[in-house]
Amino acid sequence: MEPQVAELKRTMEDTLCPFGFEVYPFQVAWYNALLPPTFHLPLPGPTLAFLVLSTPAMFDRALKPFLQSCRLQQLIDPVDQCVAYHLGRVRENLPELQIEVIADYEVHPNRRPKILAQTAAHVAGAAYYYQRKDVEADPWGDQHISGVCIHPRYGGWFAIRGVVLLPGIEVPDLTPTKPLDCVPKRADRITLLEGFNFHWRDWTYRDAVTPQERYSEEQKAYFSTPPAQRLAFLGLAQPSEDPSSTSPELPFTTLRPKKPQNPSRAQGWLSPSVSPPASPGP
Repeated sequence: MEPQVAELKRTMEDTLCPFGFEVYPFQVAWYNALLPPTFHLPLPGPTLAFLVLSTPAMFDRALKPFLQSCRLQQLIDPVDQCVAYHLGRVRENLPELQIEVIADYEVHPNRRPKILAQTAAHVAGAAYYYQRKDVEADPWGDQHISGVCIHPRYGGWFAIRGVVLLPGIEVPDLTPTKPLDCVPKRADRITLLEGFNFHWRDWTYRDAVTPQERYSEEQKAYFSTPPAQRLAFLGLAQPSEDPSSTSPELPFTTLRPKKPQNPSRAQGWLSPSVSPPASPGP
């Protein structure tokens, strides 16, 4: 890995990894090469970018402390705002750089995704993006089958949170890292894709590989709880709607478009016309 990339990766890891995140560098060109121009990132090909994902540890290390500290605030989407807060710390720790963050749920005015997250995860070597085309002589006929990323250590127990772009930093000699094909057998790929598309509520597709860590029972219950009841589930007070009774607004909290995509963050397509099914939680 180039020294400049290694140094930036180390800074980002020092900022994010203690809170349950992982980062993976890639070139914009690798991402653009898999997609039609409509979905390209409008930056020179050698531009450096980092994929950011959250591991099961993020719930206890980042989300719960964030909710506790913001219990008197009006939170629109606590998970997304928690992630935005931690990605904001990356900017603070690299003030000399121009940094653009694209969250996985962000869309253009025409509702086209700004980033195809699963494609980015694949080219960054973070997780293998399994699609219908990866199953020889598939059995699904004219059924629509969405793809899903599997992490070599966490299986499906992770979430893609977005990408960090570094305009002006070009790394033409960065070597691609291929994602590990951890579901190599046809029968297992069929089981994975059918589990994701038809039985996602039972969580079992996430165990396509034996994970080093899964979501805790508390975490699964939190994401299975209706959003309006989640703070109460964790024993935190619901914020008042009376502005006079709340503390000042969080400086990093903004009203952002509600994500139209899969809340599991298992989205992004090598074939952009394909959209994934709904999912029980991040």
